[in-house]
Amino acid sequence: MKIKVGFGFDVHQLKDGHPFVVGGVTLEHHQGAFGHSDADVLLHAICDALLGAANLRDIGFHFKNTDPRWKGISSVILLQETVKLLTEKGYQIGNIDAMLCLEAPKINPYIPQMQAHIAAAAGIAVDDISVKATTNEQMGFIGREEGVVAYAVCLIEKI
Repeated sequence: MKIKVGFGFDVHQLKDGHPFVVGGVTLEHHQGAFGHSDADVLLHAICDALLGAANLRDIGFHFKNTDPRWKGISSVILLQETVKLLTEKGYQIGNIDAMLCLEAPKINPYIPQMQAHIAAAAGIAVDDISVKATTNEQMGFIGREEGVVAYAVCLIEKI
């Protein structure tokens, strides 16, 4: 059995009047992430971790932000497509561990919904998905609520 680990990172600007989609869940907040797709920073970091673990490059290689097919698309679909790429290469997901960094809103109430969306899209159990959040202690662009960051690590194994 061959086991691999991947790491993902993503960052998006926050802007007034945009929806704030994180982990496939729309958060109640006056600002939202801005991007070509739905700008789901958490799912983008997870996709990058999975793609990296399988040596399949990165999310921008597969889902270019200049391609109109991906304009406004749900990142849940991007995760599903990423899982297909992994499966085609003979891998299955062991687990995903992710961290969000933002000042507001509080993420804790949304975590079970996020885990459910990620589990469904990735084809793994909710117990194999960890989502955590922290603030940046009001420092930098995150502390000024100008952006949001997500980190993810994953384990995949050859089937």
